Amino acid sequence: MTVDATTPDRIAVEGLVKRFGEFVALDGVGFRIRAGEIMGFIGPNGAGKSTLIRILCGLLAPTAGRAIVGGIDVARDPEGVREQIGYMSQKFSLYDDLSVMENLRFFAGIYRIPPSQRAERMRFALDMAGLAGREQALVGTLSGGWKQRLALGCAIMHEPRILFLDEPTSGVDPMSRRRFWDLIHTLSAQGVTVLVTTHYMDEAAYCNRIALIDRGRLVIEGTPAELKHHALGGQLLRVEGGELGRLLHDLPGEPGVLDVAAYGNALHVLMHEDADAAASLRHLLARRGLAYARIEPAEPTLEDVFVHMVGVARQPASAP
Repeated sequence: MTVDATTPDRIAVEGLVKRFGEFVALDGVGFRIRAGEIMGFIGPNGAGKSTLIRILCGLLAPTAGRAIVGGIDVARDPEGVREQIGYMSQKFSLYDDLSVMENLRFFAGIYRIPPSQRAERMRFALDMAGLAGREQALVGTLSGGWKQRLALGCAIMHEPRILFLDEPTSGVDPMSRRRFWDLIHTLSAQGVTVLVTTHYMDEAAYCNRIALIDRGRLVIEGTPAELKHHALGGQLLRVEGGELGRLLHDLPGEPGVLDVAAYGNALHVLMHEDADAAASLRHLLARRGLAYARIEPAEPTLEDVFVHMVGVARQPASAP
C-alpha cells in the first residue's frame, strides 16, 4: 500500500513506526478509513492505540512511515491537520471549575470559530449534550455521561470532518454509553470520519470496521461479522456443567484444543476444524475423566476473537 496526499480516503496510514528510545510503540502499522466510516481500534493496555491517535492528531512525530489525514501529511504539516480534526482524550478534558457555558466559550475561542457563528455552534453543542437549561451548572457537578457528551460537543463545535475518540466512554454507565454511540452514528451519517479506541467489546461491534492492535502491530482488521466468522480458524463450542475450574485448567494444550476461556457460567472451547468437533471434545473429556453437562456449538463473539488473536500474536515464532 502506498499513500499520498491525493488519496480519497480521509485517513491513510502506511508503515507507521514510533520508537521511544529502545521501546517500539508502533511497528509498521497501515490502514485506511473512508469518509463517514467508523473504525474501532481494540487492544490490550499499552498496545499502541493512544500513541497512534496522538500521531494522527499531529501531537507526536512518527519515527518512520507515513500518515495522511484529511489530505495532509501529518509529519509535514501537523498544525494543518489539527485544524481539520476533533479530538477527545481518554481523560475528561474540560474544566470542572467552569460552567457548561464557560467551557463552550473557551473551546469556541480555541477552535477560532468566527464570532458571527459562535452562538449557533455553542447552542448546537449544548443541545447535542442534552444540557439545555443547565448552562450555568459547574461541569464538576455533572455525571460522567453528561460530561462526555459535552466533551464531544466541544470537540465537534468547529465541524471537523475527522474525529478521534480515545476511549471516550471509559467509566461511563451503559445507558450513557449507548446514547453517546447514538451521537457518533449521527455524526457518521453526516459524513464525519471517526476513529475510536475502546476496551468494550459491545462498543466495538457498533463500528463499521475493527482493527486489533497488540504490541504496536496491527494483528487483524475487518468488519465485526468478518472477524467473528473468519478469524478464529476453528470450531467454537460451549461447554456447560461439570467442574469448570478443572476443565479450564486441564483442557489447554490437549490435542485438538486451540483455546479455552471462561464465558459466564460456561466455557468457550475452540477446537481444530473437524467433521464433528463436538464428538472429538466429548471423546477427549471422557478419556480424561472430565465431567460436563452439555456441549453445543457457540456463536463467536468479538471477545473470543480478541483473546484468541492476541494469544496467537504472542506465540513465539516457529524455528526455521
